[in-house]
Amino acid sequence: MLDWLKTNATAARTRLTEEIGKFKNREFMEAVVAGCALVAAADGDISASEKQKMVGFIQNSDELKVFDLAQVIETFNKICAKFEFDASIGRAEALKLVGRLRSKTDAARLLVRVCCAVGNADGQFDSSEQAACRTICTELGLSPSEFDL
Repeated sequence: MLDWLKTNATAARTRLTEEIGKFKNREFMEAVVAGCALVAAADGDISASEKQKMVGFIQNSDELKVFDLAQVIETFNKICAKFEFDASIGRAEALKLVGRLRSKTDAARLLVRVCCAVGNADGQFDSSEQAACRTICTELGLSPSEFDL
């Protein structure tokens, strides 16, 4: 997945934007934001700088601009607050939102691709971020190998 993103960044971004447009609904937005939060919390803590990075990515991402920014930020902050209260509760709540796409295979695959892109947003898709994406795959009933994880 990482090589695919690097070699086809522009085409991938365009394709993700088009595909996300098909799934523009609150359920999908919440699942994407929950996945982003899981990736941000991959190291065990969502720091202020990680929040800023994630919100900045959401605000500036061509892939996520189809969603109302205020709703995206509100949802992200609510999920982050659960992680801050208790990491296990935050993780469980985020996975619950992600899991809503389990029966929607195309949307689920797209969610994983977006989370991988978020994990690679800083140019480094580290092992904890990859592990978070593998967990998302498992929750969705998808094979991590399908995404080179």
